[in-house]
Amino acid sequence: MRKWAAFWLLGLIWGSSFLFIRIAVEEVSPFQVVFMRTGIAAVGLNVLLLLRGKRLPLSLSGLLPLLIVGIGNTVVPFALISWGETQVESGLASVLNATAALFTLVIAHFTFSDERISPQKIAGLALGFLGVVVLASRSWVDGQIITGNLAGQIAIVGAALFYGVFGVYSRKTMGTRFDPLTMSAGSMLFAAIISGLLMFIAPAVGGIAPKPLSEISADALNALVLLGALNTFVAYTLYYWIIRELGAARSSMVTYVTPAVALVLGAVILNEVLDWRLLLGAALILSGIGVVNLKIFARSRVVTAAATE
Repeated sequence: MRKWAAFWLLGLIWGSSFLFIRIAVEEVSPFQVVFMRTGIAAVGLNVLLLLRGKRLPLSLSGLLPLLIVGIGNTVVPFALISWGETQVESGLASVLNATAALFTLVIAHFTFSDERISPQKIAGLALGFLGVVVLASRSWVDGQIITGNLAGQIAIVGAALFYGVFGVYSRKTMGTRFDPLTMSAGSMLFAAIISGLLMFIAPAVGGIAPKPLSEISADALNALVLLGALNTFVAYTLYYWIIRELGAARSSMVTYVTPAVALVLGAVILNEVLDWRLLLGAALILSGIGVVNLKIFARSRVVTAAATE
């Protein structure tokens, strides 16, 4: 019971991330959102790492993969999502971000011998792609393309692509070199450093300057703190515990919960419109992910039954 309670709690936490990002980017730059989010999470994860008697590697060969993951799996997608939410609703962002599971499927096919694409997976990919097309059609209004809206959608799909690429990279390159906590703490620390540098460099190239904390409203500041402390630090820690307790296959089902939570929160708190294309697109993307994973879940049940026997 406790395991599944944690699972639903994680879905609620991750689903609220898109709401908090949308509130934060109304006042501060996307890079400042990323820096504050990763900075708070990096402190929490590294303190936890030390409390468990572990430490980050000190060699270049040990730090380089953590740097790459920090940039590719955190800084870039976090920044793309944050900027994307300056253009699109939080609920739509959450649905588009769910396509990361589909990108991972394609990339893994060319990387791992045990992750080959099957006809069933192709069907799931087709459903997911159709869902993205339906969502993109919302930018076509009265015979014209709303370029800002479409650019925001492209940015979030780009973030999902980075999640797919560097999720596979993490598995391929790191393997058993690092435990999950060490990998998260190290990559998050690098993410905070890189995003902090980008935040201060951005004004020199025409970007938005960071805003002093004293000038940020209570709502935006609370959203930033929650993003770092709850939606990143606590969520990462909780996710790895759930994987250990429920297994990777069942834990991945949180992918279905996150967009649903984000859509509801966006509609209730931010008064975002849930039109038929948004709902249909979401249903197609989540159905595609479901079709892709049906075999995985079935295999998980067989393995679990065999282990019990």
